[in-house]
Amino acid sequence: MSLIPSKSRLAHIVFEHDDKASKNFDLWVLVLILASLLVVILDSEPSLNEKYHQEFYLLEWIFTLLFTIEYFLRLWLSNRKLGYVFSFYGMVDLLAIIPTYLSLFLINTQFLVVIRGLRLLRVVRIFKLARYMREADTLKKALINSRTKIQLFVGTILTVVLITGTVMFIVEGPESGFTSIGVSMYWAIVTLTTVGYGDITPLTPIGKFLSAVIMLLGYAIIAVPTGIVSSELTAVKRESKQITKKFCKTCKTSNLDEDSNYCKYCGEQL
Repeated sequence: MSLIPSKSRLAHIVFEHDDKASKNFDLWVLVLILASLLVVILDSEPSLNEKYHQEFYLLEWIFTLLFTIEYFLRLWLSNRKLGYVFSFYGMVDLLAIIPTYLSLFLINTQFLVVIRGLRLLRVVRIFKLARYMREADTLKKALINSRTKIQLFVGTILTVVLITGTVMFIVEGPESGFTSIGVSMYWAIVTLTTVGYGDITPLTPIGKFLSAVIMLLGYAIIAVPTGIVSSELTAVKRESKQITKKFCKTCKTSNLDEDSNYCKYCGEQL
């Protein structure tokens, strides 16, 4: 009996998650991802980098080589190689190994390996968190349904920013730091979002009055996209519940719970 699994068995282990071997493979990949992210985070700390730079460097190359082997293994086992390469996970798997190789030519690009964090999305299928995927799908539908309203909202905000930025450029001028309409628009965005860095501040009474108006407007604006998405989210959930309700053919009762196996009125099996 061969100790090396066949290609079909190896493909099942790598791509599926319905037996012990495939689950163990995915779990080991997740452990390596978490370990590599920890190494990158620790390496960014100056005191630790100065003391353990060589160790971190060696560990990062070990992780990169292991992920490189895994990437080409998935590519070799895939029936649709181009499909895997251009898929979401395929692109993430590739981007997870490129930064370390780029670090041979460009300084500090190795820190971009934090992209590997996206690979943690595989935990959803490993632990069968399908209900979270359904919730994510609901949120996605709500965002798609509200895209027209959000686009209109963003367009309105950009118009407000353009107008207020131009007015502040005229009112305050370069003397107060408003050296151009672009800089004034930057100030308007910072003020409108209530961030308020304070690097540019109005000095004239009119400028201060406009600032106060924009600040108050900012609080109202923040609530608008939240309300748009929330209303669409409620509509999508309501629609989803209506679709998934069961119907009893015996007593003609509708709107039964989707997880019901028997009718609660006549006891007939659904």
